[in-house]
Amino acid sequence: MPLRNEAANIAGEIAKLRHAIHAEPEIGLDLPKTQQKVLAALDGLPLEISTGSGLSSVTAVLRGGAGNAASAGPVILLRGDMDALPVTEETGLPYASRIPGAMHACGHDLHTAMLVGAARLLSARRAELPGTVIFMFQPGEEGYAGARQMISEGVLAAAGSAPVAAYGLHVTSNRLRCGLFSTRPGPMLAAADQITVTVHGRGGHASQPHRAADPVPAACEIVLALQTLVTRKFDVFDPVVITVGSFHAGTADNVIPDQATFLATARSFSAQARSALAELVPRLARDIAAAHGLTADAQYATEYPVTVNDAAEAAFATGVIAEAFGPEQGETAQFPITGAEDFSFVLEQVPGAFVMLGACPPDRDPETAPTNHSAVAVFDDAALADGTALYAELAVRRLGLG
Repeated sequence: MPLRNEAANIAGEIAKLRHAIHAEPEIGLDLPKTQQKVLAALDGLPLEISTGSGLSSVTAVLRGGAGNAASAGPVILLRGDMDALPVTEETGLPYASRIPGAMHACGHDLHTAMLVGAARLLSARRAELPGTVIFMFQPGEEGYAGARQMISEGVLAAAGSAPVAAYGLHVTSNRLRCGLFSTRPGPMLAAADQITVTVHGRGGHASQPHRAADPVPAACEIVLALQTLVTRKFDVFDPVVITVGSFHAGTADNVIPDQATFLATARSFSAQARSALAELVPRLARDIAAAHGLTADAQYATEYPVTVNDAAEAAFATGVIAEAFGPEQGETAQFPITGAEDFSFVLEQVPGAFVMLGACPPDRDPETAPTNHSAVAVFDDAALADGTALYAELAVRRLGLG
């Protein structure tokens, strides 16, 4: 029976697990309830299971064949992230979050359930597998670099030898119709870094600004200058995005504050552009502050690197999608996504591919549906079987290549 049909047969159980995880979302690296749900769902399968020491991760290793023969075969890694976001859910779903201020608004509950489903399908075919599969259940994708921590705890060595390929899936509540896969060679998602700037001045009465040293105009000038920096220092064909998301200064309309602080995110798609941002942004902030007779502390903190799909692995994934689901169910994305992913840390060390999967409900237009991270984002359970099947197909077919 094709893996796609096998996945459809267990779709109800996968959805039940997804709903249970969705109703009790957990944020960050410590996900004890989610971890227990995963461990319970994997119980009884022929897996070597270990859990993290510094985070609530689960690593499960499936060794194919009779043991010794398979141990000489290749190792494939499949990853699913498990953490939620600090968002209060407003969907009204019957399995909506019961935890105020926490929601699976990015679909990680689907990823976790699909990876469990793939573990079930592949375990049933254990005797046929000419190698080993690592199932990487990861906390802390949303800003906590959980993948990097799992790597430091040894997930890439869990099978005894390094993976020859790694694959990750991510659902989207908009843009792609349900069941449509999308990937591309090269940059798939952006690097994401944080800019923190504090302009130091001298407070005073707002009616006499000449007797103070007002940091607010200087900080505002820096914000605007960052947008000019983007258009004048970077190649339009190697783009960067800088967005200021937080700006704080002062306490009253008639008080000049001592300082003004803003936070921004910087997105880039190459190591060269990222390096240039790290050099140019702090220097620009400090120079503009100095032009006003002020000082500025400017920090550029690197967070997630560019998610780069190996060209051969992206082509392999595209071929698998076409053969297993039909060519109409896959697309080669024209452009990378400006969001970021900490699966990038895995792809820095292992060639692989990251694939997007549409999970937009049929009663919504993908072009106007709420996006991932929205309090009203909804993901269709119909995508679960497809994601489960693709995880399993990628492993089976890649192991067969040796």
